[in-house]
Amino acid sequence: MPLEIVKMTLGPAHTNCYIVAEQASSDAVVIDPSWDGHLILEQMQARDWRTAAIWLTHAHWDHFGGAAAVADGSVTPPQVALHPDDYVLWRAGGGARNYGLTFDPGPEPTIDLAGGQTLYIGKTALEVRFAPGHSRGSVMFYAPSERLMFCGDVIFQMSIGRTDLPGADHQTLIDSITREVLSLPDDVVLLPGHGPETTVGQERQFNPFLQD
Repeated sequence: MPLEIVKMTLGPAHTNCYIVAEQASSDAVVIDPSWDGHLILEQMQARDWRTAAIWLTHAHWDHFGGAAAVADGSVTPPQVALHPDDYVLWRAGGGARNYGLTFDPGPEPTIDLAGGQTLYIGKTALEVRFAPGHSRGSVMFYAPSERLMFCGDVIFQMSIGRTDLPGADHQTLIDSITREVLSLPDDVVLLPGHGPETTVGQERQFNPFLQD
């Protein structure tokens, strides 16, 4: 059954949050509840969706700043999924203090993500793709049946994730993109953590950071 995706751009860093559910299902997954969790809940309540889980592509502050409000407003507290290599970053508040920000991080992650792992939204399978470089534990969520991938801050339209932050490394990120993004078909849609959607083919051909 096709996925229904609600994109919200929230918070000081204009970060994309994705609320994802199968059509005709009441269970939704919130990918990167970036900020203003009450606004995320409003979108879910308008659709009669409940929060089945929160999936984090990585643990920078602008990708989980709304997690507490989403969890507090959910009938059943959702489990949070994160790669273990980013747990230290999560516990440090994702670097928010560097920007003069403090916030409630919400529930501690209890689902350990790993490359090659299969997760489900309803009956739709999504593959976890481990893609460090922007952070040590960055992952992406690829839905082969939908030809789309939620890619966090690994790759953007005509750009890539920052590598001037603690735990980041430029060559590691390029290697991750080559292995985990450019190995996919050109028509796969990429839904990034910031900015508009793009495709694998567009980035393969035109992204200036990926040209030899």
